[in-house]
Amino acid sequence: MCIKNITPRTVQDPVRTAISVTNTKNIKDDTRAQDQLNNEPMHVREHFSSLLFGGSVSNTLLELILLAAPFIGLFFYGDEALNMPNSMSFVELSLFFLVASIVRRIYNAYLEAIYFTFPAYRTQPPREHLLKQGKDLCGRDLEQLKILDFQDKMTMLSQFLLNFGLYYILPGFYPKSSDSDSEQSLGERFLRLILNHYIMSFGMYWAHRSLHVVPWLWENIHSFHHWAKHPLSRNTYEDHWFDNFFNAIIGHTFAQILVPLDRPTFWFSRIFRILESLEKHSGTSCGFNLAHSAQQWLPFAQMPHHHDWHHEGFKGSNYTFSSIGGIWDCIFGTRKGGRYKANGCYSATRSDLAKSTVKKDLPKWFHPLFPLVALSLAITFKLSK
Repeated sequence: MCIKNITPRTVQDPVRTAISVTNTKNIKDDTRAQDQLNNEPMHVREHFSSLLFGGSVSNTLLELILLAAPFIGLFFYGDEALNMPNSMSFVELSLFFLVASIVRRIYNAYLEAIYFTFPAYRTQPPREHLLKQGKDLCGRDLEQLKILDFQDKMTMLSQFLLNFGLYYILPGFYPKSSDSDSEQSLGERFLRLILNHYIMSFGMYWAHRSLHVVPWLWENIHSFHHWAKHPLSRNTYEDHWFDNFFNAIIGHTFAQILVPLDRPTFWFSRIFRILESLEKHSGTSCGFNLAHSAQQWLPFAQMPHHHDWHHEGFKGSNYTFSSIGGIWDCIFGTRKGGRYKANGCYSATRSDLAKSTVKKDLPKWFHPLFPLVALSLAITFKLSK
């Protein structure tokens, strides 16, 4: 039986003091040593996740340069010269990406602090995150980390070009403030937000599923992300650069073209998506996951424990591909409860408790890229009008 309400344990994080066991005769002694060290208080300065900087100095410098570049352009050319018609001002666009970067840093630190402070809310057993010889906390070896370091640089550069390229290629994509903003009721904004997110989730569902079931895409692109068998929020954007680039186009870009959001809703949507993306890799599934808790009332809602199980292995677990909402997994037969019993079923959804998993195989004639082709045709038709 699952117990819905539990009190967080105050046991300190065992990962911090994990001992690599190389001789099976020493396992019991090492475990006793860990138990003693676990009772030591953990200080803020010992938390390895920085609020402002990543582990790679070169990647941090590159990110700061890319964030500063638009403001340097404003200094030399001025806002009027760089503005596009029917779009938010260039200075607001620059501030938007600066704010998004800061939110990612701070919320990542928040989620990892929750992970270490409340072991009772973790989805995987603590021993899964023990330091293993030659691997990091998330299960990646040194060679994989070197590859991801390069991919991180490519991701930042490609996202920078995409984000500012859209500003000039598609005027109005980044909405400006207008009189129509005040004319939209709160209910209308809410409905457009839900529709926008479900369209975004639809595209990302089929993109994600394709990355798993098409062998070349899995081996050469998406498997990079799944090197993290025991994810933490820092793993969220650690992918092959094309994985992030493809998702940005299929998800946010297509959704904003088909169901445009006004300026305040656009800001909210993008920030909410940052929170949601970080949470599903956080290693915890509980009320501290603000974005997931806010959408838990939706039919077939998903929580972080679904995506966490998706990372554990089994060729990446070909289930739970959806981002927000989870409805597409239910419709297309790829919903799986995963570790919903973790932490006493605290964040188990109605579908989890009903054990409503039904595996549906795609017809042999159907390719998972077909829906993405259909979405692309809809975008072409919309832009041609």
